[in-house]
Amino acid sequence: MTLDDALVLDLSGIVDKAGFMDRCAAALGLPGWFGRNWDALADCLTDLPGPVAVVVTGWQGYAEARPRDWETARDVFATASDTSPTGLTVLLALGGNDKTGAASLG
Repeated sequence: MTLDDALVLDLSGIVDKAGFMDRCAAALGLPGWFGRNWDALADCLTDLPGPVAVVVTGWQGYAEARPRDWETARDVFATASDTSPTGLTVLLALGGNDKTGAASLG
């Protein structure tokens, strides 16, 4: 796995849990049965074919708008990374919301 192969989860403009879950479903290619709740996200993350890296960009607005949900999201990402049988790495992009930043990581 290289960062060139990473999935980018861009949370720019997301300010609520429904938007977060919809963006996860689209960006990560989650199955149609994805229930758009924290438990379903955890299950789907550990089922991703791996190894896989997910780079989360533009997350700062969501973290500010929904701090408790963002804390839960971070916990879900961390637990899924720790328990994924195929290898999941979740990276938070720091700094501005530069769309070219994730592409230049590799």
